[in-house]
Amino acid sequence: MASYPVPAARIVAEMTEAAAADPARAVAFQGAPGANSHRAALEALPYCLPLPCFSFEDALEAVKDGRAGQAIIPIENSQHGRVADIHFLLPESGLSIVGEHFMPIQACLMGLGTGPFTSAWSHPQALGQSRHYLRERGIVPMSYADTAGAAAYVVELGDPAAAAIAPRIAAELYGLTLVEENIEDAHDNMTRFVMLAREPLDLGTITGPAITTFIFEVRNIPAALYKALGGFATNGVNMTKLESYQRGASFAATAFFADIVGAPGEPAVDRAFEELTFFAKDLRILGTYPLERARG
Repeated sequence: MASYPVPAARIVAEMTEAAAADPARAVAFQGAPGANSHRAALEALPYCLPLPCFSFEDALEAVKDGRAGQAIIPIENSQHGRVADIHFLLPESGLSIVGEHFMPIQACLMGLGTGPFTSAWSHPQALGQSRHYLRERGIVPMSYADTAGAAAYVVELGDPAAAAIAPRIAAELYGLTLVEENIEDAHDNMTRFVMLAREPLDLGTITGPAITTFIFEVRNIPAALYKALGGFATNGVNMTKLESYQRGASFAATAFFADIVGAPGEPAVDRAFEELTFFAKDLRILGTYPLERARG
């Protein structure tokens, strides 16, 4: 908690106390109160008790040790791609993905008053996404660890010429003046979040289309990936995501993070996975959960 600005630390303490009283309803997220992940938790699970955590590892650990029933983690952004390290954190956590949520990312300018502002504090990505807005107004971008933390930091600074770029909820939490909304240069910025829990979702509770997330590894030999994925094509299983990453420093084998539409138990999916195991190893299903947004 000492890593948060004082105005944020007070709210973190209150939220942590509320979550401790009813951990089953608690949803852990990374960042200060008012972060985009905080907003995503309230959108995806409106009756939850948000539990702020300083790092992604802390959020996952809160679920593992029972302080939260779920965690909500951003895994990819439409403009910036994958969230760093998430391909390693999810498999290592031992948790299961039980849901997904898509949320538009909207940047707001806020401060102790209405300006004029000489500087704006925020996460580097938020600053980069609003660089034209800031340049046109002569506002100097100032980097901070996260957007909501930047809003709390502006309160702590007490400088009326310092602004923050953060979600609207941060202005409400820290008593800042919301000067302008939607200041991002591109308005099609979307982040995909996943919810994680200690136990996998009961497949019988999924009434509509499902999505399955899994990882696997192939050897670096000719046509290995082509052969590994052939079963999905021949069985008509729609693969909506495939990303590669390296495990360790040897570069001897490539791991893949993938999503398909469908669930284990469906004949086509089962046949595709059976064929995959002939050409790949270390296949691990990270979760099967309801498809929130149609692909394709």
